[in-house]
Amino acid sequence: MALILASTSPYRLLLLERLGLEFTVQASAVAEIAHPGESPHTLVRRLAAAKAHAIAQKNPAAVVIGADQLASLDEQVLGKPGTVANAQQQLSACSGREVEFLTALTVCCHATQHSTTLVDRTQVRFRDLSQLTIRTYIDREQPLDCAGAFKAEGLGIALFSSIRSDDPTALIGLPLIKLCTLLPQFGIDPLA
Repeated sequence: MALILASTSPYRLLLLERLGLEFTVQASAVAEIAHPGESPHTLVRRLAAAKAHAIAQKNPAAVVIGADQLASLDEQVLGKPGTVANAQQQLSACSGREVEFLTALTVCCHATQHSTTLVDRTQVRFRDLSQLTIRTYIDREQPLDCAGAFKAEGLGIALFSSIRSDDPTALIGLPLIKLCTLLPQFGIDPLA
């Protein structure tokens, strides 16, 4: 059975490669825009499902993996900063505080009409960060395409005082533990 990752994220691609499964990658054209009054949990869940189903419609016999991630500080979404100024602002706001990272995962197959969506919650406590530390980090790692303006798989780990999670890969963008529990329901077992 064909397996498709509905994402062009290099981080998700590297994570899925860890499972040793054959898969292809297709980008969905889902606009990552919140609806008025939509909570971070509802938004991330909706976007993961929309991405997976958009690709599944074009490939009805395939098993499609969709994912989305966002950071939430006091119920305010911290998206991908895109610019150095936005990254500095995000990291300054996170300094000394706890940020919740929500990573939604959808696995679906239109031929079987089976679809499951789960959301992983990761709590990250940031150290007190000076402006020099923030600038140095951004200059060295350029985390402009990452929710919350850091890369946990890289130097970004130095920004934290603690992480609480059931699935450490979720913070990077694809919760592999949850994925490995879902794939067998679709006839794909990474250990078979």
